[in-house]
Formats: sequence, C-alpha cells, structure tokens
Amino acid sequence: MSTETAERHPVDEKLPVGKLAVYGFQHVLAFFAGGAIVIPILVASALGLTNAQLVHLISAALLTCGIASIVQSVGFWKVGVRLPLLQGVAFAAVAPMIAIGSAAGGGTEGLRTVYGAIIICGIITFLVAHLFGKIVRFFPPVVTGSVLTIIGLALLPVAATTAAGGEGPGLDPGSTKNLAYALGTLAFIVLIQKVSKKFLSTIGVLLALVIGTGVAWVLGDTNFSEVGKASVVGVAGPFQFGAPHFSVGPVITMMFVIVITAIETTGAVFAVSEIVDRRVKEDDISRAMRADGLSVAVGGVLNSFPYTCFSENVGLVRLTRVKSRWVIAAAGVIMMLLGVFPKFAAVITAIPAPVLGGASLAMFAMVTVVGIEILGKVDFNDHRNSMIVAASIGIGVYVTTQPDVKDAVPEWAGNILGSGITAGAVTAIGLNLIFHHLGRGKKQVDSAPADGGEEPLPALSGDR
Repeated sequence: MSTETAERHPVDEKLPVGKLAVYGFQHVLAFFAGGAIVIPILVASALGLTNAQLVHLISAALLTCGIASIVQSVGFWKVGVRLPLLQGVAFAAVAPMIAIGSAAGGGTEGLRTVYGAIIICGIITFLVAHLFGKIVRFFPPVVTGSVLTIIGLALLPVAATTAAGGEGPGLDPGSTKNLAYALGTLAFIVLIQKVSKKFLSTIGVLLALVIGTGVAWVLGDTNFSEVGKASVVGVAGPFQFGAPHFSVGPVITMMFVIVITAIETTGAVFAVSEIVDRRVKEDDISRAMRADGLSVAVGGVLNSFPYTCFSENVGLVRLTRVKSRWVIAAAGVIMMLLGVFPKFAAVITAIPAPVLGGASLAMFAMVTVVGIEILGKVDFNDHRNSMIVAASIGIGVYVTTQPDVKDAVPEWAGNILGSGITAGAVTAIGLNLIFHHLGRGKKQVDSAPADGGEEPLPALSGDR
C-alpha cells in the first residue's frame, strides 16, 4: 500500500464505481421529495403556474441540485468545502419567493422577478464569502451542538407528517396502513444495522425504500403510471421563463434568506465535520459559502431556487458511516441525469409517503444524535452554557410547533421566526456572544473551547 493511500482521509477515499452509484442513489432517494419536489410544487401553486411549467421547475431543481452538490463536495479553486455535503433547495426561501413573485404579478412574470433577486444575491454571497469565515470562532460546541439538536428536532415533525401520508389529502394519522408502512420501513433499517456490520448496513435506507415501495406496489398502494406519461428527455435551458427582472426590494428580501441559509450551511458543515472527524477552520466556511453563492446564482439562471447544505443528508452520513465526499459527487451526477431524463425521476416519485417518512424518522433523528454528541463536550457546570442550550432549543421547538407566531411580529422579524431552525440558531449564537464574548462574560471559566470560548480550531487534514 502506498504512503499516499495509507494517509488518505476517509473523506477523500475514492470508492469503486458500483459502490459510488449505490451510495449516491441512496442519498438521492433520501433527499428527493423534500429537496427537489415539494418546493417547486409550493411555488408553482402559489404563483399560478401550469403543470407543464411545474415539470420544468422540478427538472431544473434536480439538475441544479446535482451541479451544486458536485461543486460543494468536489470543489475547485477556493470554492466548495470538499466534505460529504449534499446541496438542496432552501425551505427558508419559499415564503419570500412567493411574496416576491405575487407582488410582481404572479405567473412567469413573478418568477422572472424572483430569479433576478436570486441571481444578484448569489453573486453578492460569492463576493463576500470570505467574511463568513470570520464567524468560526463564534461557533463553539455549545452553539453547534444546540443548532444541530434543533435541526433534528425541527425536521422530525416533517418526517412524522410524511409518515402519516404527507401533506394534503393523503394525510391520515389514523391510518393503520400508513403506520405499518412507516414503522415497517424504520424497523427494517434498525434490523439491518443489527444483523449486518458490512456493506448491507451502509445501504439499509436504500433497501428499506426499495422493499417498502415494492410491497406497496404489490398491494396496490402505489403505481408507476407517471413513468409512461413522463418525457424521455427534458432539458430546461437558461432563462426558460424569460429574462430576469432586477429590483432593489426583492433583492433585499432575498438577502434575508441568504443570511438564514448561511447559518444552516455553517451548522451542516460543523455537523458533517464532526461525523467524519475533520475539524473546521475559517477557510472552510468561506469555501462553503462561495459554493452556496455560486449555486444560488446558477440556480437563478437555470430556473431554480436558492440552495443550502441539506441537513437531512447529514443524518444519512452518520447512519451509514460512509464518509467519502465522492459519494455526494456521484449523487450529484445522478440528480443531473434525473433532471435531464424525467422518466427516471418519475420512478422515484412512486415511493409512498409513509415509506419515505419511516426512513426520514431514522435519518432526521440521527441529526439530533450528532447534536447531542457534540453537546457532550460542553461544560455544563458553567450555568451560561446550560442557559444557551435550554433557551435555544426551547425557542426552536416553540417556533417549529407554532409556526404562525411569525404573524405576531414585523415582516423582517418574521423571516427569523418563520423557521424554528433559524430562530433557535440565532438564539444560540446571540446568547453565546452575550455570555462569552461581551463584558465580564468574556473571561472564560477555563481554557476549554466547550465553554464557548475563542480557542482557534485546528486546520483540517489533507490538501486544501
């Protein structure tokens, strides 16, 4: 074995093509519905777009998600954090995009204004990405652990809703059939982890989704009729809906979204670095944000939406223990193919919501587990740390369970209270600043970074 191979970090390991394809496809299935389908549907419905236009949006989202994931995981120059992080459409952008598009007249006219704001914000993010790297010292374990715990707790209700049949007319929490599909899928994943410590355990989620969908097909609870209806090839070119419109107001609104997604991306970077045992340094956050900015701008050109590191897939990295960033690159290639060949995408849409929800329960809970693991490094003898964790998780759960609370505050504050993840993260970051960086709180109880202190994080290993 060569020295280079012996010293290669698992993140940089280039697996055989077959494994890359299987592991990458598993990430795509885990991401597919929430990361590329739901948001285009919500935006298209709110702006009054046709079904044909919705198909364009979904194809564009898949294509751009693939490009963005490759940029983030593989990287080039000073772009991309080069960790196993998959890029998905940011949920935080939904309400602002609908508001911007509706104010501009709805339909394709509204979309053109949305895309104008997205392109400008992507360019701005790329240009100022180096500034985001300066915030690394404000993310000690007490903050990152709190944020990741909140992310997991905020995502679990989404998984539960999906397990109960999904949003809309399919939602039926009292359905024995939905319960059986969801718990059966979850039980299969747990069983695979118990009986196999090798290859099968790393594709447990994929097997559960395939078997669950197969059972549903046999019982007549799903079908593949949409496969026959879908086009063989469907590539949406740049500016499919016309030239973008640029306006100051929408750009300002969208910049709020970018700040929110920056927090989510930073949390995801810290989470996956903990899982793969690589420490984060200042330049890594800057690289991640440049990739985000580039992806957002490209998304606007290719008729898609703002992107962020998808925390849902962080849970899958933890669950499977497959750390290679090239798996995410493979997932990116698969998503691009799905965007170009709609028939392939139509096959995946046949996965029943309860089956996907059962798998999501395991993956999203794993995000919480990572947060708890990080919080285990925190000195809770210092009451300030206890208060940071308690208040941030409390606020995060409050906003998650009562989303209409945003209606009680001005619109600018509603952008923060529109998401439990954002509200909890802002609380954790703010309280850490107040307790550990301002006034007498700046004096540390001890030298451990778990106290929320300013001890620099060591550089990542490997060539950067």
